[in-house]
Amino acid sequence: METLVKTTWAIDPTHSEVSFKVKHMMISTVTGHFESFSGTVETENEQFTDANVEFTIDVDSINTKNADRDGHLKSEDFFAADQHPKISFKSKSFDGSTLVGDLTIRDITKEVALDVDFNGVAVDPYGQTKAGFEVEGKINRKDFGLSWSAVTEAGNIVVSDTVKLVMSVQFIKQ
Repeated sequence: METLVKTTWAIDPTHSEVSFKVKHMMISTVTGHFESFSGTVETENEQFTDANVEFTIDVDSINTKNADRDGHLKSEDFFAADQHPKISFKSKSFDGSTLVGDLTIRDITKEVALDVDFNGVAVDPYGQTKAGFEVEGKINRKDFGLSWSAVTEAGNIVVSDTVKLVMSVQFIKQ
Protein backbone atom coordinates (compact mmCIF):
# COMPACT_ATOMS: atom_id res chain seq x y z
CA MET A 1 0.00 0.00 0.00
CA GLU A 2 1.40 3.38 -1.05
CA THR A 3 1.80 5.96 1.69
CA LEU A 4 0.67 9.45 0.76
CA VAL A 5 2.97 12.20 1.92
CA LYS A 6 1.33 15.39 3.10
CA THR A 7 3.09 18.64 2.25
CA THR A 8 2.45 21.71 4.39
CA TRP A 9 2.57 25.20 2.92
CA ALA A 10 2.46 28.36 5.05
CA ILE A 11 1.26 31.73 3.83
CA ASP A 12 3.91 34.26 2.82
CA PRO A 13 2.41 37.53 4.17
CA THR A 14 4.94 39.74 2.38
CA HIS A 15 3.73 38.42 -0.99
CA SER A 16 0.02 38.09 -0.18
CA GLU A 17 -2.93 40.44 -0.08
CA VAL A 18 -6.36 39.98 1.49
CA SER A 19 -8.92 42.55 0.40
CA PHE A 20 -12.61 43.19 -0.01
CA LYS A 21 -14.69 45.49 -2.17
CA VAL A 22 -18.12 46.89 -1.39
CA LYS A 23 -20.36 49.33 -3.23
CA HIS A 24 -20.74 52.70 -1.50
CA MET A 25 -24.00 54.55 -2.18
CA MET A 26 -24.29 52.23 -5.21
CA ILE A 27 -22.13 54.64 -7.28
CA SER A 28 -18.58 53.75 -6.28
CA THR A 29 -16.59 50.92 -4.77
CA VAL A 30 -14.60 51.07 -1.54
CA THR A 31 -11.67 48.67 -1.21
CA GLY A 32 -10.34 47.55 2.14
CA HIS A 33 -7.49 45.30 3.19
CA PHE A 34 -6.64 43.19 6.18
CA GLU A 35 -2.98 43.72 7.04
CA SER A 36 -2.59 40.76 9.44
CA PHE A 37 -3.52 37.17 8.54
CA SER A 38 -2.13 33.65 8.60
CA GLY A 39 -2.88 30.42 6.81
CA THR A 40 -1.73 26.96 5.90
CA VAL A 41 -2.42 24.48 3.14
CA GLU A 42 -1.88 20.72 3.51
CA THR A 43 -1.82 18.77 0.28
CA GLU A 44 -0.98 15.32 -1.02
CA ASN A 45 -0.55 16.31 -4.67
CA GLU A 46 0.97 19.01 -6.87
CA GLN A 47 -2.43 20.19 -8.16
CA PHE A 48 -3.56 20.99 -4.58
CA THR A 49 -6.88 19.19 -5.18
CA ASP A 50 -8.57 18.18 -1.93
CA ALA A 51 -6.03 20.28 -0.02
CA ASN A 52 -6.88 21.24 3.54
CA VAL A 53 -6.90 25.03 3.81
CA GLU A 54 -7.09 26.99 7.04
CA PHE A 55 -6.98 30.76 7.16
CA THR A 56 -7.30 33.35 9.94
CA ILE A 57 -7.64 37.12 9.66
CA ASP A 58 -7.12 39.65 12.45
CA VAL A 59 -10.19 41.94 12.28
CA ASP A 60 -8.31 44.75 14.05
CA SER A 61 -5.92 44.96 11.07
CA ILE A 62 -8.65 46.31 8.74
CA ASN A 63 -7.50 49.22 6.59
CA THR A 64 -9.73 51.18 4.20
CA LYS A 65 -7.46 54.26 4.16
CA ASN A 66 -9.94 56.10 6.38
CA ALA A 67 -9.51 55.94 10.17
CA ASP A 68 -13.13 56.91 10.96
CA ARG A 69 -14.49 54.24 8.60
CA ASP A 70 -12.06 51.64 9.97
CA GLY A 71 -13.25 52.47 13.49
CA HIS A 72 -16.86 52.07 12.41
CA LEU A 73 -16.09 48.72 10.75
CA LYS A 74 -14.45 47.48 13.99
CA SER A 75 -17.49 48.58 16.02
CA GLU A 76 -20.60 46.64 17.02
CA ASP A 77 -22.33 47.86 13.80
CA PHE A 78 -20.07 45.60 11.75
CA PHE A 79 -17.29 43.23 12.91
CA ALA A 80 -17.46 43.86 16.70
CA ALA A 81 -13.70 43.34 16.80
CA ASP A 82 -13.54 43.48 20.62
CA GLN A 83 -15.78 40.42 20.97
CA HIS A 84 -14.86 38.73 17.67
CA PRO A 85 -11.20 39.48 16.89
CA LYS A 86 -10.76 36.78 14.21
CA ILE A 87 -12.31 35.81 10.91
CA SER A 88 -11.61 32.19 10.03
CA PHE A 89 -11.96 29.85 7.08
CA LYS A 90 -11.64 26.07 7.02
CA SER A 91 -11.94 24.19 3.73
CA LYS A 92 -14.22 21.25 3.02
CA SER A 93 -13.22 20.60 -0.60
CA PHE A 94 -11.09 21.93 -3.46
CA ASP A 95 -11.46 20.61 -7.00
CA GLY A 96 -8.75 22.79 -8.54
CA SER A 97 -11.01 25.74 -9.32
CA THR A 98 -13.61 25.99 -6.53
CA LEU A 99 -12.71 26.09 -2.86
CA VAL A 100 -15.64 25.27 -0.56
CA GLY A 101 -15.41 25.78 3.16
CA ASP A 102 -16.78 27.28 6.34
CA LEU A 103 -16.30 31.02 6.81
CA THR A 104 -16.77 32.33 10.35
CA ILE A 105 -17.36 36.02 11.05
CA ARG A 106 -18.76 37.23 14.42
CA ASP A 107 -19.09 33.56 15.52
CA ILE A 108 -21.52 32.95 12.63
CA THR A 109 -20.37 30.14 10.33
CA LYS A 110 -21.65 29.75 6.77
CA GLU A 111 -20.48 27.60 3.90
CA VAL A 112 -19.01 29.64 1.03
CA ALA A 113 -17.66 28.75 -2.41
CA LEU A 114 -14.65 30.70 -3.67
CA ASP A 115 -13.27 30.77 -7.22
CA VAL A 116 -9.56 29.90 -7.32
CA ASP A 117 -6.94 30.36 -10.02
CA PHE A 118 -3.88 28.26 -9.23
CA ASN A 119 -0.96 30.18 -10.72
CA GLY A 120 1.55 27.37 -10.28
CA VAL A 121 4.67 26.62 -8.29
CA ALA A 122 8.06 28.33 -8.58
CA VAL A 123 11.36 28.42 -6.72
CA ASP A 124 12.41 31.90 -5.62
CA PRO A 125 16.01 33.24 -5.70
CA TYR A 126 16.51 32.04 -2.10
CA GLY A 127 15.63 28.43 -2.90
CA GLN A 128 12.16 28.51 -1.35
CA THR A 129 9.38 26.71 -3.23
CA LYS A 130 6.27 28.86 -3.50
CA ALA A 131 2.74 28.36 -4.80
CA GLY A 132 0.49 31.22 -5.89
CA PHE A 133 -3.29 31.54 -5.98
CA GLU A 134 -5.87 34.18 -6.87
CA VAL A 135 -9.08 33.73 -4.86
CA GLU A 136 -12.38 35.54 -5.37
CA GLY A 137 -15.87 35.20 -4.02
CA LYS A 138 -18.95 37.06 -2.87
CA ILE A 139 -20.75 36.97 0.45
CA ASN A 140 -23.79 38.73 1.85
CA ARG A 141 -22.51 40.64 4.88
CA LYS A 142 -25.91 40.37 6.61
CA ASP A 143 -25.54 36.56 6.68
CA PHE A 144 -22.72 37.14 9.18
CA GLY A 145 -24.42 39.72 11.40
CA LEU A 146 -22.82 42.75 9.68
CA SER A 147 -26.25 44.33 9.44
CA TRP A 148 -25.71 48.08 9.83
CA SER A 149 -27.56 49.99 7.15
CA ALA A 150 -28.40 53.53 6.19
CA VAL A 151 -30.13 55.22 3.28
CA THR A 152 -29.26 58.64 1.83
CA GLU A 153 -31.84 61.40 1.38
CA ALA A 154 -32.02 60.41 -2.30
CA GLY A 155 -32.87 56.84 -1.32
CA ASN A 156 -29.48 55.27 -2.11
CA ILE A 157 -28.28 52.49 0.15
CA VAL A 158 -25.00 53.59 1.77
CA VAL A 159 -23.37 50.15 1.96
CA SER A 160 -24.20 47.23 -0.32
CA ASP A 161 -25.09 43.88 1.26
CA THR A 162 -22.83 42.10 -1.25
CA VAL A 163 -19.14 42.07 -0.40
CA LYS A 164 -16.59 40.87 -2.94
CA LEU A 165 -13.61 39.02 -1.47
CA VAL A 166 -10.35 39.28 -3.42
CA MET A 167 -7.18 37.53 -2.29
CA SER A 168 -3.83 37.11 -3.96
CA VAL A 169 -1.89 34.64 -1.84
CA GLN A 170 1.49 32.98 -1.99
CA PHE A 171 2.42 29.98 0.12
CA ILE A 172 5.91 28.71 1.05
CA LYS A 173 6.55 24.99 1.07
CA GLN A 174 7.59 23.99 4.60
